[in-house]
Amino acid sequence: MSKYKCIIFDCDGVLVDSETIGNKVLVDMANDLGAQIDLDYAMKHFKGGFLKGCFEQISKLTGLDIPETFEAEYRKRSFQAFKEEIKPIKGVEKVLLNLKIPFCVASSGPENKIRLNLKITGLLPFFEGNIFSCYAIQKWKPEPDIFLWASETMGFKPSECLVIEDSVSGVKAAKSGGFDVFGYTEHDYNNELAALATKTFDDMHDLINML
Repeated sequence: MSKYKCIIFDCDGVLVDSETIGNKVLVDMANDLGAQIDLDYAMKHFKGGFLKGCFEQISKLTGLDIPETFEAEYRKRSFQAFKEEIKPIKGVEKVLLNLKIPFCVASSGPENKIRLNLKITGLLPFFEGNIFSCYAIQKWKPEPDIFLWASETMGFKPSECLVIEDSVSGVKAAKSGGFDVFGYTEHDYNNELAALATKTFDDMHDLINML
């Protein structure tokens, strides 16, 4: 029997395959400002990061202040791209259907983005009432606050919960909060998660057995 009583899922890159889509939009907008970066750069430097932190990196690359309308335009373009292209992570629906313990989602994105992507991919019914956004508490990974808030609200101690993450900042956030964390490595381009996470896996079908 698993020692865990609750599972906390990250959203982007763990439940929905959104990282590439969102970063493509960010690359195009950054290059409009003269950043001269590609998707590979974005996936290595922006993946799992706080959006405003990504903007700060773009500002440093271009030597320009980010326009006040930049975030609103990014949200507009990325939401449209999500509607057209987003899919669930392969095998994750089977994982959710097989879980016998409570679970929730805790993400750095705003709640309207989380809900949009879960709705389009058909996963929203699994998480209604159990969606936690960093924007609600204004604390972002690698700070552990989002996971601490999620576990407390769900009614469990950090030691009773398992976090599923795919980014370095997310894994660090979970570990610093006292959680075990399994790193999903399908898109671990820098091969960094193995040294940080409690365990790693690269296929959602393996997660069922690990639990």
